[in-house]
Amino acid sequence: MAKKPLEGLRVIELGQLIAGPFAGKMLAEFGAEVIKIEPPDGGDPLRKWRKLYKDTSLWWYVQARNKKSVTANLRLPEGQEIVRRLARDADVVIENFRPGTIEKWGLGYDELSRENPGLVMLRTSGFGQYGPYRDLAGFGAIGESMGGMRYVTGFPDRPPVRLNLSIGDSIAALHGVIGVLMALHHRAANGGKGQVVDVALYEAVFNMMESTLPEFDLFGITRERTGSNLTGIVPSNTYLTSDGHHVVIGANADSIFKRLMNAIGRRDLADDPGLADNAGRAQRADELDRVIGEWTGKNAVDHVLKVLAEAQVPSGKIYSIADIVADPQYQVRDMIREATLPDGATVRVPGVVPKLSETPGDLEWVGPALGEHTAEVLARIGYSDAEIAALRASKAI
Repeated sequence: MAKKPLEGLRVIELGQLIAGPFAGKMLAEFGAEVIKIEPPDGGDPLRKWRKLYKDTSLWWYVQARNKKSVTANLRLPEGQEIVRRLARDADVVIENFRPGTIEKWGLGYDELSRENPGLVMLRTSGFGQYGPYRDLAGFGAIGESMGGMRYVTGFPDRPPVRLNLSIGDSIAALHGVIGVLMALHHRAANGGKGQVVDVALYEAVFNMMESTLPEFDLFGITRERTGSNLTGIVPSNTYLTSDGHHVVIGANADSIFKRLMNAIGRRDLADDPGLADNAGRAQRADELDRVIGEWTGKNAVDHVLKVLAEAQVPSGKIYSIADIVADPQYQVRDMIREATLPDGATVRVPGVVPKLSETPGDLEWVGPALGEHTAEVLARIGYSDAEIAALRASKAI
């Protein structure tokens, strides 16, 4: 069996909940040994978030998969010493506490890198490690708001809305993974030392905001909420079918627009010189949306998608999770995996992204029990059975 691309990489995960642990999950899926440090009195709060199966969150089983759980009370000197010893031969430390927290515990980058100058530390926080907002509490929802994403999401006559997901945390985590891999490459290829990867949630979200800044700077345009369409890109919207489904149609390229109009019987619009480019179509967006909506409203979703597929017009039904589970594309690409829970029950969980042709990632085990790997890992870094027992007695682990 081919090795995974990150085999041999050792990661210490100090973070909790979403942003830091999501980054750790991705590294673990591609072969890194991710040792997750959890407080002994309950562990990561994510273990109890959302739907529980036999007292453990199903989200936990996904977010902590392929990781090893080691308990250590970071508020006690003995727990801090465990992390220092682990960090001596680690490649990466991940943390997402409020800036300054790990320094209070004697676990800041300066201290850990003194014994391990090649160490890379990923630090995700609401506002970054410096600046006037550094010490403010910042969750993903705040980052989505300050980064500009919430402002443009929703309908113009209603307050901004959110995705019913922790998208800001996940975006920050992905930026963190990219930063870690760049820092590791620099260390290996350029004879560099380790470094800190500083990811602020609001900055990661802001990085997704396309051309909103230069548009504001040069033209004074503030991009607003537009509901289901895409500002200035026409047609690109959501349309209702006769059987009550919503379909997204993206026909904003000139040639695709012509194919769409011909497919729905509007050759007059396909040949209209005023609609030959996006600038002209943007001026008549309401008219085009009405025409397309009238056509979809007279046809069932399967017919709509068939006609558009034959015309090579990008389109798709808006999927619920039930649609996702039933879809053959997800199944063929191994995006619906079956995992075994500790009691032997099976559950479907998301597959691994991205797909690497020669060294793919994989799901090896679901999120572990609290402290499942404590004895194994501590023994490996030199703790005796008696020392481990003493740590348990003092509630350091």
